[in-house]
Amino acid sequence: MPQQVTTAPADGEAFPSRPHTTVPKELVHRASAAQVLLTDWQRLDHERFSVTARWSPDHSFFTPVAGSYYDPLICAETIRQIGNLLGHAEFSVPFGHNFLLWDLAFTVHPEHLLIGRAPAVVELEVTCVEIKRRGGQFFGLVYDTVARRGGHVVATARTSFTVTSPAVYRRIRPEHVLRPDHRPLPLTAPAAPQSVARLSPTDVVLSPIGEANRWQLRVDTTHPVLFDHPLDHVPGMLLVEAARQAAAAALGRSSFLPLGITSEFKRYVELDAPCIIESERIQQDEPGAEELVRVTGHQNGELTYNALVRASAYGC
Repeated sequence: MPQQVTTAPADGEAFPSRPHTTVPKELVHRASAAQVLLTDWQRLDHERFSVTARWSPDHSFFTPVAGSYYDPLICAETIRQIGNLLGHAEFSVPFGHNFLLWDLAFTVHPEHLLIGRAPAVVELEVTCVEIKRRGGQFFGLVYDTVARRGGHVVATARTSFTVTSPAVYRRIRPEHVLRPDHRPLPLTAPAAPQSVARLSPTDVVLSPIGEANRWQLRVDTTHPVLFDHPLDHVPGMLLVEAARQAAAAALGRSSFLPLGITSEFKRYVELDAPCIIESERIQQDEPGAEELVRVTGHQNGELTYNALVRASAYGC
């Protein structure tokens, strides 16, 4: 899903890495510095980078799971921010260009997500699997990430995105969504928080429609984290959260720690039309095998998003 920022450094100017604070929020497409998870980065060679992140157990949205574990989706948001950071700071993507997220797949190791006394410092090794160029200009990236905490692997991921210029973005988006008077659908009622493994109704992204394992995507454009800045479409992380919540409901878990989510973003999810989220529990033949839940999103009769959510057969 594209994210936009509006300020830019001077031509040829590079942002310095900052070892004692977060990276500039513009680099990761956040309006609030409180939502920046990355603290430093370093180029190791043409294809590899070292990135550092800081996770707080007091994050307003990525709240602890079962009171003891960091939310796995903080891993996903960290990895998403890495793509924006590298695009701007290392591959010279101008500010104002749009990033289109196509794939985000991650796996976590819960034993290394346990919350300690201090915020977690996470070291991320990033390898660019494919650097996409067109006419000599960077236009996309596929990258693998290995996240370590205290030397232990806490998560692995693969992500891909492409970049479009403002002119191309205006051509591919419906004209009406870019108008100042464009309005989203009225906010719908949330599902019961405990039914989707959430504590606050404010953070619920599914609305019941009276059918088992089917919901309308609940899009609150005033949410301080999911809509940290104005957008003309549903952000990718909201869809990842919808997959997590739909899987929790399908498994009947009021507290839920996914072991991994593989997401494919097929097309933009618009703000002004209902998006229907469906979950399907995939039956496993082997006793004690991981649980698998397939989640899809459809809007105007077209597939917009699909995900496969993995969970332990036991525990939260």
